[in-house]
Amino acid sequence: MVRAKSWTLRKHFEGFPKTSDFELKEVELPKLKDGDVLFESVFLSVDPYMRPYSRTMMKEGDIMIGSQVARVMESKNPTYPVGTYVVANSGWTTHFISDGKDLQLLPSWPEKIPRSLALGTVGMPGLTAYFGLFEICKIRAGDTVLVNAAAGAVGSVVGQLAKIGGCKVVGSAGSDKKVAYLKQIGFDEAFNYKTVGSLEEALRKASPDGYNCYFDNVGGEFSSIALHQMKKFGRIAVCGAISGYNDTVPQKGPYIQGPVLWNQLYMEGFIYSRWNDRREEVLKILLRWVLEGKIKCEEHITEGFEKMPAAFMGMLKGENIGKAVIKV
Repeated sequence: MVRAKSWTLRKHFEGFPKTSDFELKEVELPKLKDGDVLFESVFLSVDPYMRPYSRTMMKEGDIMIGSQVARVMESKNPTYPVGTYVVANSGWTTHFISDGKDLQLLPSWPEKIPRSLALGTVGMPGLTAYFGLFEICKIRAGDTVLVNAAAGAVGSVVGQLAKIGGCKVVGSAGSDKKVAYLKQIGFDEAFNYKTVGSLEEALRKASPDGYNCYFDNVGGEFSSIALHQMKKFGRIAVCGAISGYNDTVPQKGPYIQGPVLWNQLYMEGFIYSRWNDRREEVLKILLRWVLEGKIKCEEHITEGFEKMPAAFMGMLKGENIGKAVIKV
């Protein structure tokens, strides 16, 4: 019999997550029924969305939400023979049984790149970057694109896709090491928002004429300042608001109506799953661009399932460059 280890939400987060908010449990999995598949985790993902969604989607005691790349150990389902790899939204667990529904097969993965990229550039973060840029921002060659949290799993792909689209790209990140990384992967301008004397001046210096598109992963004060530097008819994709995820008291203004009205801005929040009908099409595009070297991939790998809470909290502190992944 197989025993599965799982990280559960012991207590809903109040402010920044703590180690004591998590509990590691172990259960014995039952024998497979016809149609069932037993999976073992290979790579697990930690992402910013887990922080706010844990409050709305989970009860205390539930397995922490999240996706993983998993391998078939045993199967009574012909669609998933032993050795097959999938992406599954099965949470923070080392093993799980599935009836085969709601899984994404990885049928012909190139050997030259790691399967962990199916949790990053060739997965949800890559899809988020693609649809936010091309469907919400509707970038055009010659646009100037601003990206914050630009060295993260989504932001780093956003910048590279914008360059493929013929845009000038400006990125903001939280360390000099991250700024150097952004320059390395092709950002035209990049700055450390923690060390600049004035965020307003840093944004204006990076693009004196303003910005056509703004891919917002952060919200808060950064966005309040950035909105005033948008060009007329600028487009803003609201992907995340990580600056406020751990607040115990909701943030208050400044408010957006003034700059949105004066510059006739288009601003829309989005979640990548809106375009699920195009998922496979876009994943193939992203995979091809990775193989062609048009998109460079950085991963922050943590080894050991027992380190998942620490990896999650580290990601929320911005310790990762690129996608944060746990290798079991």
